[in-house]
Amino acid sequence: MPSEGGVPEGTRIGAQLKAARLAARMSMAEVAEQAGLTKGFVSKLERDLANVSVASLIRLCDALGISVGSLFQAPKGEVVRRDARPPINFGGRKMTEYLLTPSGEKRVQAILSDIEPGGGSGKEPYALPADVEFVFVLAGQLLVTVAGEQISLEQGDAFTFPADMEHTFAVPPRAGRTQVLWLVSPALPDHGLEAPPGVAHLDTSGARRDP
Repeated sequence: MPSEGGVPEGTRIGAQLKAARLAARMSMAEVAEQAGLTKGFVSKLERDLANVSVASLIRLCDALGISVGSLFQAPKGEVVRRDARPPINFGGRKMTEYLLTPSGEKRVQAILSDIEPGGGSGKEPYALPADVEFVFVLAGQLLVTVAGEQISLEQGDAFTFPADMEHTFAVPPRAGRTQVLWLVSPALPDHGLEAPPGVAHLDTSGARRDP
């Protein structure tokens, strides 16, 4: 039975609300304003310290872009199976790339790259509209050039750098086939963006491509 505030007694929804807000990359103040609530009240809801009316909960879910029913489902992850990885066109040459994180995940984006010898992003540097980029070499060798400085990475090496700094990457022609895991945070936008001259454009899938 619903309690006086409208949420079923014994149901804790704070963690789901907070996860939805973080996934939407919204601040408490933004959510509160759109839902017609106070920031302090939203903070209490996320810590399960307050009850909420049905009407307020509906407005809150609308602001977060989720359904009310999703709050009362057991939280679970989303599996991307090896044989069901969606291929993406992230530009470059002589490589195939796959998206490993769910398309709706906005906090982080994981991409797997299979790059042939001599392949890579191309000669023209590009930047991404994100905070940080992480690369881990699963097999082979990768050359990453950031702000004119070249870093050579071997199998097992990892490198973290600002995603909005111009960079390129390539596999040496004499190296073997290379497999690389990329992590970008936050995830790239899912809409087209116009990049400044000399910086790769992003297509509707968040992919990089030369102008």
